Amino acid sequence: MTFSPHYPNTNTFPQQQSTLGWLAIGALILLTTACTIVGAGSIIRPLFPLTTLIVGLFLYLRYPILYVGFTWWIWFLTPLVRRLVDYRSGWVDPNIILLAPFLVTLISGITLIKYLPKSYRMGGFPFVIAIFSVCYGFMVGLIYFDKILVFRTTLDWLTPILFGFHLFVNWRNYLQYRQNIQNVFLWGVLVTGIYGVLQYLIAPEWDRFWLIQTKLTTFGDPEPLGIRVWSTMHSPGPFALVIMAGLILLFSSQHFLRIFASVAGYLAFLLSMARAAWGGWLVGVVFLLTNLKPRLQMRLMVTILVMALCVVPLANIEPFSEVISDRFGTFTNIERDQSFSDRSDNYEKNLNIALSKVFGNGIGGTWTVDRDGKLIAIVLDSGILDTFFSLGWFGGIPYLGSILLILYELFQDSEGRSDSFASASRSISVAIVFQLIFSSLMISLAGVVFWSFLGMGMAAKKYHQYQRVYFEKKQDKLI
Repeated sequence: MTFSPHYPNTNTFPQQQSTLGWLAIGALILLTTACTIVGAGSIIRPLFPLTTLIVGLFLYLRYPILYVGFTWWIWFLTPLVRRLVDYRSGWVDPNIILLAPFLVTLISGITLIKYLPKSYRMGGFPFVIAIFSVCYGFMVGLIYFDKILVFRTTLDWLTPILFGFHLFVNWRNYLQYRQNIQNVFLWGVLVTGIYGVLQYLIAPEWDRFWLIQTKLTTFGDPEPLGIRVWSTMHSPGPFALVIMAGLILLFSSQHFLRIFASVAGYLAFLLSMARAAWGGWLVGVVFLLTNLKPRLQMRLMVTILVMALCVVPLANIEPFSEVISDRFGTFTNIERDQSFSDRSDNYEKNLNIALSKVFGNGIGGTWTVDRDGKLIAIVLDSGILDTFFSLGWFGGIPYLGSILLILYELFQDSEGRSDSFASASRSISVAIVFQLIFSSLMISLAGVVFWSFLGMGMAAKKYHQYQRVYFEKKQDKLI
């Protein structure tokens, strides 16, 4: 049985009247484009994060739904802005432009300040536990490491949780947030998928320039048909995770563009060569299938069949088929795969070190400085190792416990089985947890995806529970 939610629109400035918000976003786009074209790198590098922060704060206060979509797109596109600016104005590393998505997401910390006293009663206590665990790692890091490094790395850990908490506490507007995120990921998969395919085919000059400057040989060769796709983002891993989440969300979409987005998205997803994300997608789809009502399961099966008929023929023609089939071939010969061997050796080497740190190294402990004074990451290749390495037992157990507690709560949501978006959110969360043994997916862009869908899953549960109680009370009054 379905019924209309009785909540009034709590957004004082509905999205239909968000002209000023779109004007602000348009002005930011024009300013960034103009400065990039004329090669004004010295101006746009500090100005881009500052203006995105101002626009984000304006949207947060006046158009909260639009703020959420704006935040996602800043995460999706900022690395491309950095590459274009560096290509036109000269290489700069580290680049302050990359602070933009963190600053915009940090605005959601206002929500934490506002709702912290009510968080336990609202059911948001697991988010607070995770935030305090990160604060613990931050304080330990300040003792041992450079202060700027610790502050910068803390943003990686903290901003995703703040954003997830922000989405959760706005559960009364769940329907609007759901629609916004569905639209963002529909267009996100379409745009970044098309760009990713073009990146593989033609290797744009700014992407080649960036790859040469960073010397990241694991991202492929700076030439057409040689790049391991990362699209508009900063590396194949986060890009594959975003696309994975978007592709799972597309199963719940009814938009006519979903087929076109799926074709571009799946092809770029395969060209990212991110095997962990491929496995995560499979886990997510299986979990989605088993957590929907029979009617929605049938619709999902038909959607999968249609998408397969569109994608499989393209993936089996050149210049795509050879590189994709070679990568899939490593699954059958995993013992001889160099990447698997390196990960296994790295895991074995660092496991005892990470688990022996009762108090942890602190946040920032997974970074070091090379002989040239450049920051380089200590590769742990595991979110579990990274958590204990940075937070120790004191911070790591509460942090991971908060994730498990949220997942446990999501599994209790029987009402959400009729909500395909809520089921997709749970599936995405489970798919990312599956990948935590391979990479640190709870921080930076990957973390924003993870904690956002945990937050949306919790918001959906609370929303549907309230609707059920309200409907039952209404029925009782009628009787």
